[in-house]
Amino acid sequence: MTETVLDILSWILLCLGGCFVLIGGIGALRLPSFYTRLHAASLTETMATLLIFAGMMLQAGLSLATLKLAAIMVFLLLTGPTASYALANAALQSGMRPKAGRLDGSFEGEQT
Repeated sequence: MTETVLDILSWILLCLGGCFVLIGGIGALRLPSFYTRLHAASLTETMATLLIFAGMMLQAGLSLATLKLAAIMVFLLLTGPTASYALANAALQSGMRPKAGRLDGSFEGEQT
């Protein structure tokens, strides 16, 4: 009974992680500016990684593979946001400014 529950829970986590990867990929293709694409990619990286690795850890059970997966997950969760911050900071320092948007989704200077 518990194996079935763990299998169902792990497949739910794996499928949710896959959905986050798909949504993030679509966002990286469809969003208009560098900073919004970076935001989609960084959120995908952290949330999808967390869900997929949690699903794999449930599938692996209590073993050495689970500890290795946990170590990789912690490493990715520490380095992913740091890399995104460094990339955004480098773009800002090079002169790429984010567009100032309004609450209705349009940008300054656009005809609404």
